[in-house]
Amino acid sequence: MIRRALISVSDKNGLLELAQALREADIEIISTGGTASALSQAGIPVINVSDVTGFPECLDGRVKTLHPKIHGGILAIRGNAEHMQRLQELAITPIDLVIINLYPFKKTVMKPNVTAEECIENIDIGGPSMLRAAAKNHHDVTVLVDPADYPAVLEQIKSNGDTTLETRFRLARKVFEHTASYDALIASYFQRESPDAGLPDQLTLTFDRVSSLRYGENPHQGAQFYREALPVSGSLPQAEQLGGKELSYNNIADTDAALALLREFSEPTVVAVKHANPCGVGSADTLLEAWQKAFEADTVSIYGGILALNRTVTLEVAQATKGVFLEVLVAPGFTPEALANLQERKNLRILRLPGCAEPIAPGSLFLKQVYGGLLVQDQDLSVYDAAAARVVT
Repeated sequence: MIRRALISVSDKNGLLELAQALREADIEIISTGGTASALSQAGIPVINVSDVTGFPECLDGRVKTLHPKIHGGILAIRGNAEHMQRLQELAITPIDLVIINLYPFKKTVMKPNVTAEECIENIDIGGPSMLRAAAKNHHDVTVLVDPADYPAVLEQIKSNGDTTLETRFRLARKVFEHTASYDALIASYFQRESPDAGLPDQLTLTFDRVSSLRYGENPHQGAQFYREALPVSGSLPQAEQLGGKELSYNNIADTDAALALLREFSEPTVVAVKHANPCGVGSADTLLEAWQKAFEADTVSIYGGILALNRTVTLEVAQATKGVFLEVLVAPGFTPEALANLQERKNLRILRLPGCAEPIAPGSLFLKQVYGGLLVQDQDLSVYDAAAARVVT
């Protein structure tokens, strides 16, 4: 049975409704700082964590919950008689439900002109400790890190006074995924701020899911599309889809190949790709001329291909491509007339991606998976210089 909950959240979405439902289920709530204030102002009974620990929050809020009366209440195994006897001796009340989301480190480091001090202060310490403790003890403790899970947990509490072990296991897995991603993001920030340090001995990467795909390269393969946790300007995961069916695995792979080639050019350029191979590239004074060159390079292979353009698409360019069946068309922008024209083709996936032709930022890595490992190198940012070319044989 859930009798006591600890709530400490930076994301207040759904907080008051959640807390009110817990109180209606006769669950005692303890809380910290801003969360406790929000609950009190809403008239919801709450016990401040300092009254539980007998110790005030200190060091500008850096230390609030790092105390045996908190972690002992979370980590005690309820079926272990010695644990429960020890709690009684130490006057520690078990905590059965832990609801926490972490300081917004990701949002902080993405802010323009953010200082190193501000980034450091938004590294959560107590939150991950409590989340991991609750997830470790998920046999007895329910842990929530995502407001999207509040309704399902409340429904089980209303029905049974507790959650199922299956639910607790699922939520614990979600917590460990979340804290691992959080720590990886912090590690990547420190790596980014140490450009001369080279690659670390332990490379930890974190990505967020963009979408679930119908299948992978082949119909029998499952697939997902992920983006880097910190958005990369001009990268395909940042594209806005303005028309057509959902992107497939092969659409995404081929479009990325087209964009990689497009970044090699600064003048108006059109790149056509089919099955990850270029089948036409055209550069000219105007985008229309560039399209004509790219199309005439191979008028057959372009059928069902990908088209990437590095200038705003006008109605004239859109109309010129009308007789060619394309899977994807990606550009930094479209005039209203051009977009309306392209949207008449119901199967054409139209992507707007500002900055799609900008060079890759220095310091970016190129990753290639090998079975059981990963090859990592710097992105190839060198520019071809004919004057530097040498005949060696």
